[in-house]
This record gives sequence, C-alpha cells and structure tokens, in this order.
Amino acid sequence: MRRRSFLAGLLILFAVEILMVVLLAFRSTDNRQDAVLVNEVVRSVEADWDILTGESAGTWGTDTPDLEYVVLDGSGTVLYRTRPDLSESINRAVIHRDTILDLTVEGQTVGKIIIDNDSGQLYRRQSQTMILIILAAMLLQCAVCIGYLGYLNRVIIKPFRQLEGFAERIAGGNLDIPLMMDRQNLFGAFTESFDIMRSELKKARAAEARANASKKELVAKLSHDIKTPVASIKAVAEVGTALADNERLRDHYIQIIRKADQINTLITNLFTATLEELRQLTITPEDMESRRLGDMLESADYLHQAVIPEIPDCLLCADPLRLQQVFDNIFANSYKYAGTKIEVKICREGRRLNVHIQDYGKGVREEELPLLKEKFRRGSNAEHIEGAGLGLYISDYFMREMGGELKIRNGEEGFEVTAGISLSGDI
Repeated sequence: MRRRSFLAGLLILFAVEILMVVLLAFRSTDNRQDAVLVNEVVRSVEADWDILTGESAGTWGTDTPDLEYVVLDGSGTVLYRTRPDLSESINRAVIHRDTILDLTVEGQTVGKIIIDNDSGQLYRRQSQTMILIILAAMLLQCAVCIGYLGYLNRVIIKPFRQLEGFAERIAGGNLDIPLMMDRQNLFGAFTESFDIMRSELKKARAAEARANASKKELVAKLSHDIKTPVASIKAVAEVGTALADNERLRDHYIQIIRKADQINTLITNLFTATLEELRQLTITPEDMESRRLGDMLESADYLHQAVIPEIPDCLLCADPLRLQQVFDNIFANSYKYAGTKIEVKICREGRRLNVHIQDYGKGVREEELPLLKEKFRRGSNAEHIEGAGLGLYISDYFMREMGGELKIRNGEEGFEVTAGISLSGDI
C-alpha cells in the first residue's frame, strides 16, 4: 500500500512538472492594455493640460491612474514622466510596443502621451515564478527519489548482499551460521526459506556423515571377519608345510600361504579405498629404532624376493603401522607389475634414512611418473593387471604425514621407489 501511494505521488508530481513546462512553452505574451485605465489617463492629462504646461507642473500627477506614461508637447519635449527610464521618443516607444495617443485640448492636438507596455515585465515575472515552481518540484522529486533509493537499498539491495555472502558460506561448507532476517522486510519470507534450506542441508550432511561412518564401520568389521578365517587358513598351511613329507606337498602348502597373504593385502586395500577422505586415517609418528625396519621389510617381502641389507643404527620418527603399510604396498606393486627379484639398499643421507627398493621390471614411461602418486592413477603397462591405483597414493600420503617423502623413478635396472624416513627430532 505504501509503495503504491509513493508511486502515485511521484507520477502526479511528474505530471504537474510536465504541465507547467507545456504552459510555459506555449504561453503567448498578451500585449493588450486595460482600455479603461488608458482612457482615464488620457482624459486626466487633457483636463489638466494647463497645469502641465504651467509653473505648477511639478506637483501634478499624484492622483492619476496606476499606469506608467510620458507626456510630450507638440514639439516632442517631455512635460512629465512617471518613471525616469520610460520611452521619451516616438521611435523608441514603437520599438517597445508602447501605446501612443494624441492629446486633444479644445479640438486641437497639443501633444502625445506614451503609455508604457508592461506586458513583457509581467510575462517575465510570471515565467520566473513558474520556473521557480518547476525547480522546487524537481528538487522535491530528487529528494523523494533519493529517499526511495535508500529505501530500496535497505529492503532489497542489502538483503540480496546478505544472501550473496550466505551463499558463499554455504558453498564453502559453513552451515552453522544462520541467515539474519527481518520478517517485516519485503524479502523476509524469501530469506527465511534460504535459512530453512541451510538447516536442511546441515541435517542432510550430518545424516550423510553418519551413513559414511556406518559404512566404514561395516567395512572394518567385514575386513576383520574375513581376516580371521584367512589367518586360520594360513596357520593351518604353515603347519602343513612343517609336517609335509614330500617336496610337492610342501610347495602346495607354500602356495596356499602366499595366496592367503595376497588376500590379506587385498582386504587391507579394500578397507583403505573405501575411505572417502584419506585424512581420516590416524597417523601417529613416534620414536622408533631403525633396526625394526628389518622386521618390517621381511614382513612385506612375503615372497622372499629381496635380501635385507644391514641397517644403520639411528632413531627414526614414524608410525610403525603406517610405515609397514608403505612397505607392503611397494613390495606388492613389485610382485604384481615386475615379478622379478628385488634389490633393497638402506643408507643415511642428511637427516633422513632412505630405503631404496628397486625391481628389475620394465618401469613406466617418464611422462607417467608424476601421475603415479595421484589417486586412481596407474601406468599404461598395468592395463591388464588388477589394481585400484591407490598403493603409491596412500604411501605418499603416509610418508608426508610422518615428515618424510616418497620418491619414484626409473632406475638403471628397473623401477625404483625411495622411502625417506625422517630421523627423530626433525619434524
């Protein structure tokens, strides 16, 4: 209702301005004078002609009508004028469009009277008045428009800017800050709907997080449940290997042990790949003696393709569980993609203990090397080999979180992976 009243008032004001401009543009000047007043002045001058031409002329004219005029005698001499700037010649009076009349006394023309034409002055005064009115109306209109712009800024622009900032927070994942709103505002219901959307998104995200947590718990439980019978199979196979009375039977048991180890590795990879956010895996570096690396490497090399060299004595800072996973992934990749013997070198370089693990396979293309540590990336030589492309990605993440690094390159004989483990006190 207020909006309609404002717009109606603005339109009326605009219409008044247009009307006054039209009137001013098409208004013509009325050069006519009041005939009655003119006749009164002429008769008065003719009646008092003797006074005008006599010695008492200076005191005449106080009772004449309210008109400006000049009295000339027969020779054109000015006998009387009501204002000093009035026309005093016929030519000037004609240019000014003044009224010129003859003065007749006793039937004879004795002089002329020039009555000033003030229509131009009246027109100018009226025009000035109309212009002032138009200017005042325009100023009022400007003031009203400025006020209305302020109103629009308060009820429309400012709420939309708040919505813009709100949308940026939502896009950034911040669902905790509510959208401030004014129910009396024009967009009050609109902004309320946006805040309801925020609340629903927050609920949906919480529900999604619970669902993901449940899924991860289920995968973890299944992994544990599967690992239990696999461990039993492996234990029985180890007993069978020890009791086997011929080489062929012993080889069968060893093959069962190897496959059980592979299944255990695949289950671990399945558990890791299910995690949508790798950073949810707990990594807790601690002080660790370097000699423990021997047991880790022997555990990772379950096919016994490598010879573990002597390990320099030092104190490392690493998470034993995650470091074991790193070695497991490196050796599993060598088994899978190269299938050759593995050479292991361990040396101390600066403030790191580097473990170089190299196979004798064909390696990968040089242009593919920078991509292998990305998620789900594999070399072109792995097209027909099963795998998810997560091993090096996970290992690189673990090493970085433990303050170390993982380097990959094509060595002189094959593919080489270097795990740089930080010494204690360096992270």
